[in-house]
Amino acid sequence: MPRYKVTIAYDGTDFAGFQRQPAQRTIESVLTRVVNKIAKNEAETIEVFGSGRTDSGVHAYGQVVHFDLPFAIPAEGLRHGLNSMFPLDLMAVAVEQVDDDFHSRFNTHGKQYRYKIARNEFVDPFKRRYTYNFKYNLDLELIKTAMKDLIGIHDFTSFAAAGNSTKDFVREIYDVQLIEYPELNEIHFVFNGNGFLYNQVRIMTAVLLEIGTKKRPVHDILRLFEVKNRLEAPLTAPAHGLYLEKVFYDQSDK
Repeated sequence: MPRYKVTIAYDGTDFAGFQRQPAQRTIESVLTRVVNKIAKNEAETIEVFGSGRTDSGVHAYGQVVHFDLPFAIPAEGLRHGLNSMFPLDLMAVAVEQVDDDFHSRFNTHGKQYRYKIARNEFVDPFKRRYTYNFKYNLDLELIKTAMKDLIGIHDFTSFAAAGNSTKDFVREIYDVQLIEYPELNEIHFVFNGNGFLYNQVRIMTAVLLEIGTKKRPVHDILRLFEVKNRLEAPLTAPAHGLYLEKVFYDQSDK
Protein backbone atom coordinates (compact mmCIF):
# COMPACT_ATOMS: atom_id res chain seq x y z
CA MET A 1 0.00 0.00 0.00
CA PRO A 2 1.52 3.37 -0.97
CA ARG A 3 2.23 5.74 1.90
CA TYR A 4 1.67 9.48 1.71
CA LYS A 5 3.12 12.32 3.76
CA VAL A 6 0.79 15.32 3.87
CA THR A 7 1.58 18.75 5.27
CA ILE A 8 -1.58 20.45 6.47
CA ALA A 9 -2.56 23.91 7.71
CA TYR A 10 -5.58 24.66 9.84
CA ASP A 11 -7.42 27.28 11.80
CA GLY A 12 -7.81 25.56 15.16
CA THR A 13 -10.62 27.78 16.43
CA ASP A 14 -13.50 25.41 15.73
CA PHE A 15 -11.62 22.15 16.30
CA ALA A 16 -11.43 20.36 19.65
CA GLY A 17 -7.73 19.81 19.07
CA PHE A 18 -5.96 17.30 16.83
CA GLN A 19 -6.64 14.00 18.56
CA ARG A 20 -9.80 12.06 17.80
CA GLN A 21 -12.42 12.29 20.56
CA PRO A 22 -15.97 10.92 20.80
CA ALA A 23 -18.62 13.33 19.51
CA GLN A 24 -16.03 16.06 18.91
CA ARG A 25 -14.89 17.78 15.72
CA THR A 26 -11.15 17.22 15.62
CA ILE A 27 -8.45 17.42 12.96
CA GLU A 28 -7.84 13.67 13.13
CA SER A 29 -11.53 12.78 12.78
CA VAL A 30 -12.00 15.03 9.73
CA LEU A 31 -8.81 13.72 8.11
CA THR A 32 -9.78 10.10 8.73
CA ARG A 33 -13.23 10.57 7.23
CA VAL A 34 -11.93 12.29 4.10
CA VAL A 35 -9.04 9.87 3.52
CA ASN A 36 -11.38 6.90 3.77
CA LYS A 37 -13.79 8.52 1.33
CA ILE A 38 -10.97 8.99 -1.17
CA ALA A 39 -10.02 5.35 -0.66
CA LYS A 40 -13.69 4.36 -1.12
CA ASN A 41 -13.45 2.57 2.19
CA GLU A 42 -16.85 2.60 3.86
CA ALA A 43 -15.50 0.83 6.96
CA GLU A 44 -13.14 3.77 7.61
CA THR A 45 -10.32 1.46 8.69
CA ILE A 46 -7.50 3.57 7.21
CA GLU A 47 -5.71 5.37 10.04
CA VAL A 48 -4.16 8.81 9.85
CA PHE A 49 -1.03 9.39 11.95
CA GLY A 50 0.07 12.88 13.00
CA SER A 51 3.46 14.25 13.99
CA GLY A 52 1.91 15.19 17.32
CA ARG A 53 -1.17 16.66 18.93
CA THR A 54 -2.26 20.26 19.10
CA ASP A 55 -4.79 21.51 21.64
CA SER A 56 -8.19 23.01 21.05
CA GLY A 57 -7.76 26.49 19.56
CA VAL A 58 -4.13 25.99 18.47
CA HIS A 59 -3.42 26.63 14.79
CA ALA A 60 -0.96 25.10 12.33
CA TYR A 61 0.91 26.16 9.22
CA GLY A 62 2.88 22.94 8.89
CA GLN A 63 1.42 19.99 10.75
CA VAL A 64 2.45 16.68 9.13
CA VAL A 65 0.43 13.47 8.87
CA HIS A 66 0.82 10.19 7.01
CA PHE A 67 -1.47 7.39 5.88
CA ASP A 68 -1.54 4.41 3.52
CA LEU A 69 -3.93 4.10 0.59
CA PRO A 70 -5.00 0.85 -1.10
CA PHE A 71 -4.01 2.26 -4.49
CA ALA A 72 -1.60 4.88 -5.81
CA ILE A 73 -2.71 8.42 -6.60
CA PRO A 74 -0.40 11.07 -8.06
CA ALA A 75 0.65 13.39 -5.23
CA GLU A 76 -0.74 16.56 -6.78
CA GLY A 77 -4.00 14.80 -7.64
CA LEU A 78 -4.30 13.65 -4.03
CA ARG A 79 -3.69 17.19 -2.78
CA HIS A 80 -6.47 18.49 -4.99
CA GLY A 81 -8.75 15.66 -3.94
CA LEU A 82 -8.17 16.30 -0.24
CA ASN A 83 -8.72 20.04 -0.55
CA SER A 84 -11.93 19.57 -2.53
CA MET A 85 -13.33 17.55 0.39
CA PHE A 86 -11.81 19.38 3.36
CA PRO A 87 -13.76 22.04 5.27
CA LEU A 88 -12.64 25.62 4.75
CA ASP A 89 -10.60 25.69 7.98
CA LEU A 90 -8.32 22.84 6.88
CA MET A 91 -5.98 22.64 3.87
CA ALA A 92 -3.45 20.23 2.41
CA VAL A 93 -0.37 22.36 1.72
CA ALA A 94 1.83 19.64 0.22
CA VAL A 95 1.62 15.92 -0.54
CA GLU A 96 4.36 13.45 -1.36
CA GLN A 97 4.58 9.69 -1.64
CA VAL A 98 7.14 8.34 0.83
CA ASP A 99 8.83 5.07 1.73
CA ASP A 100 6.89 2.51 3.74
CA ASP A 101 9.09 3.07 6.80
CA PHE A 102 8.33 6.79 7.04
CA HIS A 103 6.40 7.75 10.18
CA SER A 104 5.16 11.30 10.72
CA ARG A 105 5.73 11.09 14.48
CA PHE A 106 8.70 8.80 15.03
CA ASN A 107 10.90 10.21 12.23
CA THR A 108 10.83 13.80 13.45
CA HIS A 109 14.01 15.65 14.42
CA GLY A 110 12.18 18.60 15.94
CA LYS A 111 9.45 21.18 15.63
CA GLN A 112 9.06 24.91 15.34
CA TYR A 113 6.28 26.78 17.12
CA ARG A 114 5.35 30.43 16.75
CA TYR A 115 3.41 32.43 19.34
CA LYS A 116 1.81 35.68 18.10
CA ILE A 117 1.24 38.60 20.47
CA ALA A 118 -0.65 41.75 19.48
CA ARG A 119 0.22 45.01 21.28
CA ASN A 120 -3.06 46.92 20.93
CA GLU A 121 -4.79 48.85 23.70
CA PHE A 122 -7.99 47.00 22.87
CA VAL A 123 -8.55 43.62 21.24
CA ASP A 124 -8.63 43.87 17.45
CA PRO A 125 -11.78 41.96 16.36
CA PHE A 126 -9.95 40.67 13.28
CA LYS A 127 -7.04 39.28 15.33
CA ARG A 128 -8.87 37.99 18.39
CA ARG A 129 -8.79 34.35 17.24
CA TYR A 130 -5.23 34.43 15.96
CA THR A 131 -3.14 36.53 18.36
CA TYR A 132 -2.98 37.03 22.11
CA ASN A 133 -3.56 40.72 22.79
CA PHE A 134 -1.17 41.93 25.49
CA LYS A 135 -1.61 45.64 26.13
CA TYR A 136 0.89 46.01 28.99
CA ASN A 137 4.33 47.55 28.56
CA LEU A 138 7.06 45.06 27.77
CA ASP A 139 10.82 45.38 28.04
CA LEU A 140 11.78 43.46 24.90
CA GLU A 141 15.48 43.48 25.75
CA LEU A 142 14.77 41.68 29.02
CA ILE A 143 12.76 39.05 27.12
CA LYS A 144 15.55 38.56 24.57
CA THR A 145 18.05 38.07 27.38
CA ALA A 146 15.77 35.58 29.16
CA MET A 147 15.21 33.61 25.95
CA LYS A 148 18.88 32.65 25.86
CA ASP A 149 18.42 30.74 29.12
CA LEU A 150 15.93 28.40 27.40
CA ILE A 151 18.46 27.24 24.80
CA GLY A 152 20.08 23.88 25.46
CA ILE A 153 19.13 20.63 27.17
CA HIS A 154 17.05 21.19 30.30
CA ASP A 155 14.50 19.55 32.57
CA PHE A 156 11.25 21.37 31.75
CA THR A 157 9.17 19.96 34.63
CA SER A 158 8.22 23.52 35.72
CA PHE A 159 6.96 24.18 32.18
CA ALA A 160 4.74 21.11 31.79
CA ALA A 161 0.98 21.21 32.35
CA ALA A 162 -0.45 19.31 35.29
CA GLY A 163 -1.56 15.82 34.31
CA ASN A 164 1.22 15.45 31.75
CA SER A 165 1.55 11.71 31.15
CA THR A 166 5.22 11.77 30.20
CA LYS A 167 7.89 10.52 32.61
CA ASP A 168 10.77 12.29 30.87
CA PHE A 169 10.70 16.09 31.10
CA VAL A 170 14.10 16.67 29.49
CA ARG A 171 13.96 18.46 26.16
CA GLU A 172 16.42 20.37 23.99
CA ILE A 173 15.67 23.86 22.72
CA TYR A 174 17.74 24.66 19.64
CA ASP A 175 16.82 28.31 19.24
CA VAL A 176 14.39 30.96 20.54
CA GLN A 177 13.72 34.29 18.85
CA LEU A 178 11.68 37.42 19.43
CA ILE A 179 10.66 38.94 16.10
CA GLU A 180 9.10 42.41 15.93
CA TYR A 181 6.50 43.39 13.33
CA PRO A 182 5.96 47.15 13.85
CA GLU A 183 3.62 47.42 10.86
CA LEU A 184 1.30 44.89 12.52
CA ASN A 185 1.92 46.09 16.08
CA GLU A 186 2.85 42.51 16.91
CA ILE A 187 5.74 40.54 18.35
CA HIS A 188 6.24 36.82 17.74
CA PHE A 189 8.10 34.29 19.85
CA VAL A 190 9.59 31.45 17.76
CA PHE A 191 10.71 28.24 19.49
CA ASN A 192 12.74 25.45 17.83
CA GLY A 193 13.30 22.22 19.74
CA ASN A 194 13.57 18.47 19.53
CA GLY A 195 10.15 18.11 21.13
CA PHE A 196 7.77 19.91 23.47
CA LEU A 197 5.75 18.85 26.48
CA TYR A 198 2.02 19.40 26.79
CA ASN A 199 1.46 23.19 27.03
CA GLN A 200 5.22 23.82 27.27
CA VAL A 201 5.35 26.57 24.65
CA ARG A 202 2.37 28.38 26.16
CA ILE A 203 3.88 28.21 29.65
CA MET A 204 7.28 29.42 28.42
CA THR A 205 5.50 32.30 26.68
CA ALA A 206 3.67 33.26 29.87
CA VAL A 207 6.94 33.25 31.84
CA LEU A 208 8.67 35.41 29.20
CA LEU A 209 5.81 37.91 29.34
CA GLU A 210 6.12 38.07 33.13
CA ILE A 211 9.83 38.77 32.73
CA GLY A 212 9.04 41.44 30.14
CA THR A 213 6.68 43.17 32.60
CA LYS A 214 9.31 42.84 35.36
CA LYS A 215 7.17 40.52 37.47
CA ARG A 216 10.02 38.01 37.41
CA PRO A 217 13.81 38.45 37.48
CA VAL A 218 15.41 38.29 34.05
CA HIS A 219 17.12 34.95 34.74
CA ASP A 220 14.24 33.34 36.67
CA ILE A 221 14.03 30.60 34.05
CA LEU A 222 17.26 29.14 35.44
CA ARG A 223 15.63 28.92 38.87
CA LEU A 224 12.55 27.24 37.38
CA PHE A 225 14.75 24.56 35.84
CA GLU A 226 16.17 23.84 39.29
CA VAL A 227 12.95 23.78 41.35
CA LYS A 228 11.09 21.46 38.93
CA ASN A 229 7.73 22.69 40.20
CA ARG A 230 4.84 23.66 37.93
CA LEU A 231 3.33 25.75 40.75
CA GLU A 232 6.27 28.13 40.33
CA ALA A 233 5.12 28.90 36.77
CA PRO A 234 1.33 28.69 37.04
CA LEU A 235 0.29 30.81 34.04
CA THR A 236 -0.44 29.48 30.55
CA ALA A 237 -0.74 31.79 27.54
CA PRO A 238 -4.00 31.35 25.57
CA ALA A 239 -4.16 28.68 22.87
CA HIS A 240 -5.28 30.99 20.06
CA GLY A 241 -1.90 32.71 19.80
CA LEU A 242 -0.02 29.48 19.13
CA TYR A 243 0.92 27.96 15.75
CA LEU A 244 2.71 24.73 14.87
CA GLU A 245 4.86 26.19 12.12
CA LYS A 246 7.19 23.40 10.98
CA VAL A 247 8.02 19.77 11.63
CA PHE A 248 11.62 18.82 10.87
CA TYR A 249 12.53 15.47 9.31
CA ASP A 250 16.08 16.37 8.32
CA GLN A 251 18.84 17.17 10.82
CA SER A 252 19.90 20.12 8.67
CA ASP A 253 16.47 21.77 9.03
CA LYS A 254 16.87 22.45 12.75
